[in-house]
Amino acid sequence: MGLLADSLEQYLMQGTIQGRLLLMPWCQIRVDGPRGHALQYETVQVVEPGPVLRDMAFSKDHEQLYIMSERQLTRVPVESCSQYRSCGECLGSGDPHCGWCVLHNTCTRKERCERSREPRRFASEMKQCVRLTVHPNNISVSQYNVLLVLETYNVPELSAGVNCTFEDLSEMDGLVVGNQIQCYSPAAKEVPRIITENGDHHVVQLQLKSKETGMTFASTSFVFYNCSVHNSCLSCVESPYRCHWCKYRHVCTHDPKTCSFQEGRVKLPEDCPQLLRVDKILVPVEVIKPITLKAKNLPQPQSGQRGYECILNIQGSEQRVPALRFNSSSVQCQNTSYSYEGMEINNLPVELTVVWNGHFNIDNPAQNKVHLYKCGAMRESCGLCLKADPAFECGWCQGPGQCTLRQHCPAHESQWLELSGTNSKCTNPRITEIIPVTGPREGGTKVTIRGENLGLEFRDIASHVKVAGVECSPSVDGYIPAEQIVCEMGEAKPSQHAGFVEICVAVCRPEFMARSSQLYYFMTLTLSDLKPSRGPMSGGTQVTITGTNLNAGSNVVVMFGKQPCLFHRRSPSYIICNTTSSDEVLEMKVMVQVDRAKIHRDLFFQYVEDPTIVRIEPEWSIVSGNTPIAVWGTHLDLIQNPQIRAKHGGKEYINICEVLNATEMTCQAPALTLGPDHQSDLTERPEEFGFILDNVQSLLILNKTNFTYYPNPVFEAFGPSGILELKPGTPIILKGKNLIPPVAGGNVKLNYTVLVGEKPCTVTVSDVQLLCESPNLIGRHKVMARVGGMEYSPGMVYIAPDSPLSLPAIVSIAVAGGLLIIFIVAVLIAYKRKSRESDLTLKRLQMQMDNLESRVALECKEAFAELQTDIHELTSDLDGAGIPFLEYRTYTMRVLFPGIEDHPVLRDLEVPGYRQERVEKGLKLFAQLINNKVFLLSFIRTLESQRSFSMRDRGNVASLIMTVLQSKLEYATDVLKQLLADLIDKNLESKNHPKLLLRRTESVAEKMLTNWFTFLLYKFLKECAGEPLFSLFCAIKQQMEKGPIDAITGEARYSLSEDKLIRQQIDYKTLVLSCVNPDNVNSPEIPVKILNCDTITQVKEKILDAIFKNVPCSHRPKAVDMDLEWRQGSGARMILQDEDITTKIENDWKRLNTLAHYQVPDGSVVALVSKQVTAYNAVNNSTVSRTSASKYENMIRYTGSPDSLRSRTPMITPDLESGVKMWHLVKNHEHGDQKEGDRGSKMVSEIYLTRLLATKGTLQKFVDDLFETIFSTAHRGSALPLAIKYMFDFLDEQADKHGIHDPHVRHTWKSNCLPLRFWVNMIKNPQFVFDIHKNSITDACLSVVAQTFMDSCSTSEHRLGKDSPSNKLLYAKDIPSYKNWVERYYSDIGKMPAISDQDMNAYLAEQSRMHMNEFNSMSALSEIFSYVGKYSEEILGPLDHDDQCGKQKLAYKLEQVITLMSLDS
Repeated sequence: MGLLADSLEQYLMQGTIQGRLLLMPWCQIRVDGPRGHALQYETVQVVEPGPVLRDMAFSKDHEQLYIMSERQLTRVPVESCSQYRSCGECLGSGDPHCGWCVLHNTCTRKERCERSREPRRFASEMKQCVRLTVHPNNISVSQYNVLLVLETYNVPELSAGVNCTFEDLSEMDGLVVGNQIQCYSPAAKEVPRIITENGDHHVVQLQLKSKETGMTFASTSFVFYNCSVHNSCLSCVESPYRCHWCKYRHVCTHDPKTCSFQEGRVKLPEDCPQLLRVDKILVPVEVIKPITLKAKNLPQPQSGQRGYECILNIQGSEQRVPALRFNSSSVQCQNTSYSYEGMEINNLPVELTVVWNGHFNIDNPAQNKVHLYKCGAMRESCGLCLKADPAFECGWCQGPGQCTLRQHCPAHESQWLELSGTNSKCTNPRITEIIPVTGPREGGTKVTIRGENLGLEFRDIASHVKVAGVECSPSVDGYIPAEQIVCEMGEAKPSQHAGFVEICVAVCRPEFMARSSQLYYFMTLTLSDLKPSRGPMSGGTQVTITGTNLNAGSNVVVMFGKQPCLFHRRSPSYIICNTTSSDEVLEMKVMVQVDRAKIHRDLFFQYVEDPTIVRIEPEWSIVSGNTPIAVWGTHLDLIQNPQIRAKHGGKEYINICEVLNATEMTCQAPALTLGPDHQSDLTERPEEFGFILDNVQSLLILNKTNFTYYPNPVFEAFGPSGILELKPGTPIILKGKNLIPPVAGGNVKLNYTVLVGEKPCTVTVSDVQLLCESPNLIGRHKVMARVGGMEYSPGMVYIAPDSPLSLPAIVSIAVAGGLLIIFIVAVLIAYKRKSRESDLTLKRLQMQMDNLESRVALECKEAFAELQTDIHELTSDLDGAGIPFLEYRTYTMRVLFPGIEDHPVLRDLEVPGYRQERVEKGLKLFAQLINNKVFLLSFIRTLESQRSFSMRDRGNVASLIMTVLQSKLEYATDVLKQLLADLIDKNLESKNHPKLLLRRTESVAEKMLTNWFTFLLYKFLKECAGEPLFSLFCAIKQQMEKGPIDAITGEARYSLSEDKLIRQQIDYKTLVLSCVNPDNVNSPEIPVKILNCDTITQVKEKILDAIFKNVPCSHRPKAVDMDLEWRQGSGARMILQDEDITTKIENDWKRLNTLAHYQVPDGSVVALVSKQVTAYNAVNNSTVSRTSASKYENMIRYTGSPDSLRSRTPMITPDLESGVKMWHLVKNHEHGDQKEGDRGSKMVSEIYLTRLLATKGTLQKFVDDLFETIFSTAHRGSALPLAIKYMFDFLDEQADKHGIHDPHVRHTWKSNCLPLRFWVNMIKNPQFVFDIHKNSITDACLSVVAQTFMDSCSTSEHRLGKDSPSNKLLYAKDIPSYKNWVERYYSDIGKMPAISDQDMNAYLAEQSRMHMNEFNSMSALSEIFSYVGKYSEEILGPLDHDDQCGKQKLAYKLEQVITLMSLDS
């Protein structure tokens, strides 16, 4: 703190912890009096942020003050008067050092102002400031050199003289006379030009300039005006300046003498020629009619002047009509008809202007307009017509059924309806819409009925509205005559469910009655849940209340106790509202009222204490924001969309936050937007800084934080060219400033990212440069630096490749290489001499090796080419096809009961009528027992302890129990957790290795776990994992079908499975056949890719795949039901079949027919036709298979009678007794007639294993996509299913409970629980999820993928060698990275916040509700009861002996069920 004495006053200077200096005058110190108060007049930033130290010192002349902080010494002037630009600012600042030096026009200290001791030279009080007035203060632009008199106040003596200046227009000498100064206005050439666009005046500053100092010391405003810019009388005479109107010349002037007729001069507005206000001027279109207008002061045109006209501007086109001036107060537009375009406007206001002498306008101050109207426009119904303004005189002409004027309606009295007539009721009312169409039975719903001819007065409909048979009371407020009725529903009886809206208009005669086409339904509204169930006391939480029929009715009121929850929106299944504030922490009951219906359900909302912010770190950012800020507080998890805010320069800036848990969240600092004139190196402090947390007002501004914005880092460009040339390995240096924020007392760093091209580099930061370790790149790359919310590119970097070797090194290597070659040649010559004896043997071997080598090379080359080309083909082929997901019921049935199509749980219970009532009663009682946890656990444990209870039985019981509990998944989950806990206890007690847990399905619990995941992951399959799984299936199918597939053995050229690989060269060619579209024979033919080695059935399947590309498998025709017809050029048609009379047989081997067999050329036209039943079929169906003989209507002509065909049937049909064997591409090796010579003539079959690698490469992307989706916690925006996190946490809890800390055991439990139990099943059996057909080769490939998936989830190391299975070798390199994915996935799930039982139960309840009625629970209970019948004694035993069971009389209840269900009851 410093004190400075000046005269009798002292000034207090105080430093602050922010590095600022506070300046204030300390009022006069009286020795005998009390101390006065300090008043702060200025704050100056003197040092960088940080506290000012206590020690301050003045310079010797007391004009400077020395101030210190911890790192800085600064000199500050005691005053800065020069910053003030006017006398008022200077003396109003409160700085006691400053005063106004008048003739120098500057704010300064008194001692610095020349001759400041002389009177009025220096002003130290506001009342001493110079003032100036001028008379006259305005003149016309047509007046020149007018004498102006300026009165001055508080001006010193001006003996040196003064100049008068009109801004930059002119300057002249002023004559000083006492306290007056005389000047002349500018000459003609210096007067400003005033044009119409700028108004009628121009303001300039009239300034006085001292000849002594050359400075302006006083100024005042002076106005030049121009009357001639006014072109109407009223605007002229109402101008604040001296303007007059000459009405006969129609001009405005400042000089009244220029008017040629004395009576034509106008000074007052009331003397102006003008039209008077009239009522609405109505003119029907196409009707000839005059328009009479009232006026005053209308001038009589003089000789040579033209008369009056009316100008109407109709839709942009001008229509001039002659007008007649009756006298000075009346004018009439002559008889004319008017029209306008379109029927969208029924009343068009048109601007009306009255002119005389061609262009002299008569003022129209009332803005009178002509209203052109069409009766028929937008009045299509009688009611709309009659409710029109009566002044229009429109009526309803019943004959043609249109709204018109009376003269345009055929003259039959009965046909004309008008509002004022006796017959003014419109017939045929019609209802077009009712809103809403549902409402509660209790009534109170405001129903809006819209239509036509709904009465013209409220009394017409006041008591004649019924909705679904219930009286509905119309309200006056909502009634729109003829168009709309709003009525309030009464209470409906229990017997009333739905009905039509019925109204009568005035009387209930048929022609005045209407009935709606829509039905109105009475609904029962229910509530089921609300989320979230807690929120802050300040309110603002968006709460979703779920239930049924919640969109019924018209008005919704939601109350939490006494606090309203403000309604936001709703749908049939939910209502969303926003909580209001509460005064206390309290759990409040939720009440929802829809109209008069109060919906009852025990739902509660908990008001919790508002969140608080305890600490934020760091308390700084950069101007561009988006740096992370960690926030600690309480109850942060209550807030749904937290935001961080800063207010700077009057503008609010907001950014997002993410809640981590109840006490932590991470925010991104808001970015400030600073103006272009802002100095970039200044530190900024927001006026306000805080958080937007729903409606919590207390945290909008954080008082305890001193948040600071430091300047953005600034980078320099890479020189003028913007290109930096470097050698490889040389670091890239980005120079700049502000790279490290100058935060007091902390070594803080910003998180910089520098990209060279697309590659990030390692960054080292100092205050003035970034050092970036150059990535291993060569060539030209763009450099991009990012930090917070800013990014900047200093230019391009060019990394030139080094020459690897110097010239001497190259020469030395060349010489050494030459010597080595000479030595090798010498050794070869010596070796050749010794080996001449074996030349003959070598030549023989060489011929065989050359042959083998060329074939191996060809095979490898093909494999490589396929690997490169097929990936692109597959990805492009798979785009855009729809995914045929199975519906939920079919999907679950295929997993729960594989292989059983029509399971009893899908059908109604089948019982004889006489037993039905007893059986249903028994099953309902049994259902109560199943829903009793004690009974169900005892039941399952008892069954599992029976030796005759097989693995199949365990799986069946688990699936049946889950179907029964589908509607109660919370209970099912509770039971499952108990069974799994028991299984873990049992596993550990029996000393089994913990890793074996859940490995095989040996218990009801394990199958229930599979079924549980099946129920809860369906949505995840549909929305996320289904797409890559389907893509993989399609990719495998398409890739397999690109090469030959053996129709008998299922082996293929392309395979992932060694067992299903064709190990020999098959010659084939791709054909493109044109297939006739079976749905529309006239549409273009469909091209289909086929192989010439395909069997006819394979061709049919490929054609069906092409035609029905987007049709689910179950909706397509079957290949066996269709015939393939080859349409040849001459119009001949031939049916092709797998077997017929042309089939070749060699040595007991019969080969299936292919396209090559029939010699079908490329581009042939084929068609699929339904199977034909011919006479030949009927006669020979005992000997000829259904698929082979009926297709030869064309062939029969050439092969003689049916008898000749019959004799050859043993060749057509495989005759197992005669030992004829079928083959397609390769003969089955199980038949041992393959000669050793054949084997020798083939290539080494293992060489074809490279095809596995080619196929794997083609499919790699699809396998990776699937694995990545399954092992990601948030893939493509789809969140991790709650079930997975919940079950993994349960397994971790069990491991903690049993003291198992081995991470491998925990990993294995999770792998056995989800990937091996659920995902492997889906990968091997995609037909469980999609409506598809899976053939044997696709199945084999999917099995390899599934095995790889299992290996990826395993923690044990697989040692591989040349004897390892090919499928393990195939993915050997990929499995380590897949394992990393799995470990990361398990780790990420572990780090996620735990799911509360409440949230999980809400989720399970929602899932139960969505799939409530998928299965017939009675049938499922009946199936479960069959096991009770089988093991009744064993089940009843434990129920009798267990105390808990005894208390609940479970044995007695089960005996009741058995009695009711028994046949002899």
